[in-house]
Amino acid sequence: MVGNPIYNLLLGTFFEWGVALHHIESAKIRHKEKTWGEARKDLRVIGKKVAKQAGKDYVVFPALTGRNWKHTLKANMVANLIRNYWAYMVIFCGHFPDGAEKFTLEEYENEAPGEWYLRQMLGSANFNAGPLMAFMSGNLCYQIEHHLFPDLPSNRYAEIAVRVRALCEKYDLPYTTGSLGRQYLQSFWTILKLALPDKLLKATSEDAPETRSELKFRIRGGLREGFTDSETGKRRGLRTALRELRAA
Repeated sequence: MVGNPIYNLLLGTFFEWGVALHHIESAKIRHKEKTWGEARKDLRVIGKKVAKQAGKDYVVFPALTGRNWKHTLKANMVANLIRNYWAYMVIFCGHFPDGAEKFTLEEYENEAPGEWYLRQMLGSANFNAGPLMAFMSGNLCYQIEHHLFPDLPSNRYAEIAVRVRALCEKYDLPYTTGSLGRQYLQSFWTILKLALPDKLLKATSEDAPETRSELKFRIRGGLREGFTDSETGKRRGLRTALRELRAA
């Protein structure tokens, strides 16, 4: 949709409530897996949370500061905006940069136990961060490790990341990461391109760079049949196959 970039920025502005509304799962309503009555129940729960939080931020706390209520109100608004945009950027950089794969429902339903881990790794992305940035992002700069081990304390992600990268290197698997700015720009650029009508794309909707990640994982047969090169001693897997696909 042409309006997607605007909707995306609005989502960033009100990200805390956007995350809450995600719980409604509108896709289930469209497919009649969830009734409107159930959705309205979810909305009531969300509405109570919104009213409670907004009441504290914009009524109670400003009132407690007496004559300085305007300064408190403005400070809370700015703080919430900063928090929302930061959380939005961290989450988007973990799921939508180039290299983060997409999967069909059929692939999800028919995957083997080992492929669950593979899907978690290929469907997410990291961004480079030092100790301070990792702390500020709640260690979600290690989104790949978060998906692989959701029950692991987040302060262990950096340690586990070393092992995950070693396994990716051993089995020739892609490990998507980059700077925070690069990962976000890739995500937003994709949103901009997908807002254009198909007729303006340089390729078909299946082959266009902004949608081709939906096709990449279909060459997983090459991964299942991965082998070790007798000359180099290195395993040939999905990472090499993707490089060859891009070069073709």
